[in-house]
Amino acid sequence: MAGSNTNNSWERIQSGVRNTERLIRQKDYNSAMVKARQTVEFMVRTLIGQTGSMDDNDLKDMIDALYQNRQITKTSCDRYHKIRMMGNKAAHEGDNSASNANLAFHLLSQEIATFSNDYLNRRRGSSRNSPRPSSSRQPVSRSSRNGRRRYQKRRRRRFSPYDLMKLLIPVICIALVVFVVRMIKPKTEESESSSASVSTEATVGTTVSPTEPPTEPVTEPSSEVSRPVYRTTDVLNVRSAPSTDGDRLGKLNAGVTVEYVRSENDEWAVILYDGQEAYVASQYLTTQ
Repeated sequence: MAGSNTNNSWERIQSGVRNTERLIRQKDYNSAMVKARQTVEFMVRTLIGQTGSMDDNDLKDMIDALYQNRQITKTSCDRYHKIRMMGNKAAHEGDNSASNANLAFHLLSQEIATFSNDYLNRRRGSSRNSPRPSSSRQPVSRSSRNGRRRYQKRRRRRFSPYDLMKLLIPVICIALVVFVVRMIKPKTEESESSSASVSTEATVGTTVSPTEPPTEPVTEPSSEVSRPVYRTTDVLNVRSAPSTDGDRLGKLNAGVTVEYVRSENDEWAVILYDGQEAYVASQYLTTQ
């Protein structure tokens, strides 16, 4: 029964992710952020083991409680809060930003993988380790055990052509390497001896005039390393701080070249905007 509940929860979470992606493709960014927040809310309730709807304050407290109880990491806690805040902004303020919707979906996709590895595997492992009822165990007869042992012995003695190839391939590879090394080494020694004799003859037959100054080697100027050009892949909001809560200084259209300064963190990059440093989402920048 526990396994059935776990599967139902996992299917509902996957459905939330698919619906979020579908709404983004339909350019309904407002509904996509609301759906991402609802999916995170269900994930949090699943981790805590409670049901029923909650308001924004309850969801915030439950996320913090998961982190304090070490059920989620600091990274997961921050991602949950970002998705929650973007969903609240879409629901209460009518935010329909494409960049925020894509960021919410990106963070949700990352947390789905973490949720699958940490929570589902742990639940499935506990269900596999639970003892089975004794009534389901049936005694095995001695003749069945003997027949199984004979079958296993026959399987051990069988040596297929595939096993032979597995043994021969490394031996053939080593033999080829040795052959190539032996073919190359005499040619290398022969070329070294011929070059040494040529240099000796050149030294003996050439006289240096005492009046001629030695020629200096000509050095070619080193070419400067070209820096990559950064362009936007979607409409971007330019903000005063590396957060969606930062003031919006302006907006950049898709395909615009930006003056890239540095990377602020995994999610934000610093650019020059109107002569001052500003912040944009780094996942919507591409280099050429």
